[in-house]
Amino acid sequence: MVAAVATPPVLNDVSQDRARWKYLDNILTRRGPFTDEQCNPGPDLIETLSKAKVLVIGAGGLGCEILKNLALSGFKDIHVIDMDTIDVSNLNRQFLFRAADVGKPKASVAAAFVERRVKGVSITSHCGKIQDMDEEYYKQFQVVICGLDSIEARRWINATLVGMVDMDDPDSLKPMVDGGTEGFKGQARVIFPSMTSCFECQLDMHAPRAAVPLCTLATIPRQPQHCIEWAHIIAWEAERKEDILDTDDPAHITWLYEKANARAAEFGIAGVTYSMTQGVVKNIIPAIASTNAIIAAACCNEAFKIVTNGIASYMGLENNYMMYTGDGDSGVYTYTFLHEKKDDCPVCGNLARNMEINSELTLEEFIEGLAERPEAQLKKPTIRTEEKSLYYQAPPALEEQTRPNLKRKIKELLEDGEEIAVSDPAFQIDFKFKMVFSS
Repeated sequence: MVAAVATPPVLNDVSQDRARWKYLDNILTRRGPFTDEQCNPGPDLIETLSKAKVLVIGAGGLGCEILKNLALSGFKDIHVIDMDTIDVSNLNRQFLFRAADVGKPKASVAAAFVERRVKGVSITSHCGKIQDMDEEYYKQFQVVICGLDSIEARRWINATLVGMVDMDDPDSLKPMVDGGTEGFKGQARVIFPSMTSCFECQLDMHAPRAAVPLCTLATIPRQPQHCIEWAHIIAWEAERKEDILDTDDPAHITWLYEKANARAAEFGIAGVTYSMTQGVVKNIIPAIASTNAIIAAACCNEAFKIVTNGIASYMGLENNYMMYTGDGDSGVYTYTFLHEKKDDCPVCGNLARNMEINSELTLEEFIEGLAERPEAQLKKPTIRTEEKSLYYQAPPALEEQTRPNLKRKIKELLEDGEEIAVSDPAFQIDFKFKMVFSS
């Protein structure tokens, strides 16, 4: 007699789908040693995760890793914004792109790739600037994850999310998970707008790049970067002063590249490329794939814990900042710490920030220095007090009217301890500083 062979059960589509998430379900359906008391593991938590709407800003080195991680972590409704197109130089680490994708929008290509590989996930792409979207757009998400290489863009979204907070509406508070890498170093942080330190509170941790003397740029450039800086600082001001430089606008970057390339040819300097121009102007640091992978994993881990209401403890009101270094000399090392909220933060604080200044400086020298100050990093500032306008970048009529003040000394225009308001077209807020004379 032939023994009967057991027929394996036929799995329906739902069962097959859940089988893929077996190990994820193990986490979501039972408590662990670090599970928050308010978290209720079970089927409802699985549904909460699948219905959560998450926004990823940036589809580059970090963004590709983040999109892949989110899709493989049970998130089903993901949105992504990026205004860049795919360049050949991206292909060595931004693994969602192929050679045939060069010239196409990063956001749409990345979204389509992940959707093909992870069935059931929906990724809505937006090819454009984050500034194009209003507050109503950002209010629809449970969490915002930033994988940006631009400090200005991170400052803008930070200010937007802080400004959205309504104390009478808990849903107006949108957690922001921010990741950043620089070579073998990186960090991930969690920001609860108005509750924890925001990105602006931490701005001094992102020191601006070292300045190149203007005389070098103007007369004796020695490196391709000098030619790019000349086009950025001198040529643009001379030829397109009325236009506000947008470092995310391909047409503007192309103009700078062509000017820098012509100047490099004049001085016999080789090496100016479009990607280098973009990197110098936007202060982009070359990325390392392994660092991107580690920081993206940390960001998605925090987003997962936040959306599931604390299936494991997340960075937030206590330790809210994680640092990582994978440098070969010092070894692999990571730690977390609390970055405290600052009362004089221009975004989430309510006090003017003290700014020590030499009163013998001219207003023009002071304005130039604002770009280098770690606590300011403002490139096109307009400055005013409660009683008078010191200098306006635009419109042309106001710029011409306030231009004579540029040659006057600070002590002629301000009193020791007087507050000024500084605005920059790159941001949507006024920065308040209390001027403290050092001499």
